[in-house]
Amino acid sequence: MTLPPLAAEDHECCGLRYAELSVAEACEILAAVPARARAAVAAVEHRHGRPADGVWSVAEYVCHLRDVAMTFTIRLHRARTEDRPALEPMFNDLRARRFRYDDHDVDAVLDQLDVVTPGLLDEVARFGDADWDRTVTRLPHEERTARWLLRQAAHEGVHHVRDIAGPM
Repeated sequence: MTLPPLAAEDHECCGLRYAELSVAEACEILAAVPARARAAVAAVEHRHGRPADGVWSVAEYVCHLRDVAMTFTIRLHRARTEDRPALEPMFNDLRARRFRYDDHDVDAVLDQLDVVTPGLLDEVARFGDADWDRTVTRLPHEERTARWLLRQAAHEGVHHVRDIAGPM
């Protein structure tokens, strides 16, 4: 399995420009993800079953949002407390398949997202200004800052809430 490359430190997507996204703005985005995800889910008719090959179901996207909050909490903790840790990939598609995300109760997972997102923000609150420049790796040639981790988590929230809502 080939891992997709990590986005660059100056990545732009979904109207977000990583290089311009402050810590405070990223935190505001992350804090809003649970309510935005819940609103997007409420507006769709089908929560289960992939709408097309290679497109996740609503249930799979909601599980992924929960996983992002938990995984990035741990990644940020490691960035702050370890010297250049090598991070485990999320293996998103493997998780969705092996843990049968499409079978999960979407409302229950939304409740979990409500509970875990404040934990991510609690971890962010432990960072000092100098901590944001600490680095992590995933593959040997991929080094990213803790600031990038926060921005990437915010982007994941925005991007996948849009995926749930469907074509705009």
